[in-house]
Amino acid sequence: MVNSKVTVSEILKMKREKRRITCITSYDYTTASLAEKAGIDLILVGDSAGMVVFGYNTTTPVTMDEMILISKAVTRGNKRSLIVGDMPFMSYQASDEDAVRNAGRFIKEGGVDAVKIEGGLRMKRRVEALIRADIPVMGHIGLTPQTSPLWGAYRVQGRTEKDGENVLSDAKALEEAGAFATVLEMVTAEVSKMVTEKLSIPTIGIGAGPFCDGQIIVLNDMLGLYEKFTPKFVKRYAELSKEIQKALENYKDDVVNGRFPGEEQTFHMKEPDAKTTPQQQSPHKKQEQHS
Repeated sequence: MVNSKVTVSEILKMKREKRRITCITSYDYTTASLAEKAGIDLILVGDSAGMVVFGYNTTTPVTMDEMILISKAVTRGNKRSLIVGDMPFMSYQASDEDAVRNAGRFIKEGGVDAVKIEGGLRMKRRVEALIRADIPVMGHIGLTPQTSPLWGAYRVQGRTEKDGENVLSDAKALEEAGAFATVLEMVTAEVSKMVTEKLSIPTIGIGAGPFCDGQIIVLNDMLGLYEKFTPKFVKRYAELSKEIQKALENYKDDVVNGRFPGEEQTFHMKEPDAKTTPQQQSPHKKQEQHS
C-alpha cells in the first residue's frame, strides 16, 4: 500500500502494474478520515450527495456551492487519497468556459485534486478544454445519472454489440481527450472487459462487473445507511441504519426513564480543600495576602 499522497500518476501506474484501484464516495470529514485510515486509493466527492445527504429525489438539483461545501470537509479529513470532485448537472454542459470556471472553483475552493464529468464522445471537447487548463479529468460513461432520469431510463448499457461499440467509442474519446480514468456505470461485464483491455487509462466500475481496473461504490449504500432503494450491484458491508436506529431508541428510552445521564456522565463541585480554607490559614499568611 502506498503511504504517501495518491496522485493521478499513481492511478495510471496502478493500471500498468495491474493493481486494483479502490474507490468510494465520501461527503464529510469523518468518513473521509476513515477512508484514509483504510487505505482507499480514490475518493469521489459524488453528486450522489444530493440524494443521500441533501434528500433530493435525484442528483439533478445539486449545485456547485453544495458540492464545494462538502468537498472542503472531505479534503480536510483525507490527505492521502486522490480526491475527485463530481461536477454537478449544468456546471459544465453549456460551454468550455463554464466547465473551466466551475472546475477551477472545485480545485481552488474545494481543495480537490481532479474533477469528474459525465459523457463520452459528446464531451470530448469539454475534457480537452479542462486538460488545457491543467485540470485533471475523470470521465463517466455508460449510465449517466445526471441526465438518465430526464429521459426516464435507468438501463444497463452494452446489451447488444452496437451498444458495446458505442461504449467503447465513448471510452476511446475520453482517453484521446486526456482523461486519466473513466467510470463505467451499469455496463455489461463483457463490454467492460473489452473496454478495459483496449484502454491505456484505468476503468472504474460501478455495476460493471469484475473486469474493470478498479471499483467504486456509494458509501451510504455499502454501509446500509440509505434505505430508499439498493441497486442490484451494491454489496452491503454493514447495516448501520438498523444499528443507529436501535441506538437512538435506546438513548430515548434512557432519557425518558431517567437513566441518562448517569453518575459516570455527571460532573460535581470540588470538595473544599481543608489545607487551603481561609479559616485554617496562619495570621502571617493572611498578612502576606493583604500586603
